[in-house]
Amino acid sequence: MYDIAVIGSGPAGLSAAVQARARNRSVLVVGGDDRDNPLYKTPRIDNYLGFPQVSGKELLERFRAHADGMGVARKEGRVLNIMPMGDTFYLSIGSEMEQARAIILATGVVWANKYPGEAEYLGRGVSYCATCDGMLYRGKEVVVVGKAADAPQEANYLQELGCKVTYVSDKAPDGLRPDIPFVKAPKVEITGEGKVEALRAGSTTIPCEGVFILRPSVAPADLLPGLVLDNGYIQVDRNMATSVPGVFAAGDCAGLPLQVSKAVGEGLVAGLRAAEYVDHISHSI
Repeated sequence: MYDIAVIGSGPAGLSAAVQARARNRSVLVVGGDDRDNPLYKTPRIDNYLGFPQVSGKELLERFRAHADGMGVARKEGRVLNIMPMGDTFYLSIGSEMEQARAIILATGVVWANKYPGEAEYLGRGVSYCATCDGMLYRGKEVVVVGKAADAPQEANYLQELGCKVTYVSDKAPDGLRPDIPFVKAPKVEITGEGKVEALRAGSTTIPCEGVFILRPSVAPADLLPGLVLDNGYIQVDRNMATSVPGVFAAGDCAGLPLQVSKAVGEGLVAGLRAAEYVDHISHSI
């Protein structure tokens, strides 16, 4: 079990992790593919103090090296849900499970308007995890809706597993197996009677029994029941504490302005307060 789990490996998450490690707390940072991080794609940043004209990639690599040097554990993956049980949080990361005493949400901005039919058929053909549920669809028709950079690799995995995969995205995928059909469509709709039976991708209807929707990350409100939002952002107090005890938030997911300096500062506060929270519950046991 870790003392603190940080969801997000951008400036806010890494800043929080460094501060928590400085207070001798064990920390796990869970993040996705760098190609999904807007900072990584930014060619030039002029307003981060002390680092004028630095690229987002270089800045992120410096942050990561600092965290690694502090002994922060990192895991690449997509957190699907967080389950609080007493003084412990259980994190579902793909097909794996991790535990922590406190959580810091640093997911960035996740605009996750659900597709028509997505919520209705969740668990009845709709999945967010290829490695978790792929075996259930061996020999069956499935569709991968690719919104994350690693979605083509997940589609390849499903095809190798024995699923009959069609890949749907608003742009051509990089690294998709040539034997997997690609349908370009910006909008999709999931249909069926009691379970998934087809996916409409633009003017194309694709019969299927499973739909894997692969976004870079899950929206915070879907990760953790009871989390209060304010205009789409996670509501926090001055200590970066959320409405759920033991859960803190920092960076873009906690509101404007969407700037690296603000993310790093909020990450610092969240890391400090999460460490204090862990100390408090440890002394209470």
